[in-house]
Amino acid sequence: MNGIIKTLKEQGFGFISREGETKDLFFHSKDLNGVTFEELREGDAVTFEVSQGEKGAFATNVQRA
Repeated sequence: MNGIIKTLKEQGFGFISREGETKDLFFHSKDLNGVTFEELREGDAVTFEVSQGEKGAFATNVQRA
């Protein structure tokens, strides 16, 4: 899937906005692939996979597009 980094929190997580979806998708720095959390910027285009956890959907395998 494709999305845009909407927000980054210094605690090591952030949210991705997805076209056609009203709710932003959570991601954690441990779910990044090929990029570090420090390299990401709000507005960066990313690709990712969606997984389901006990708190709902979240992004995994997050990479710069």
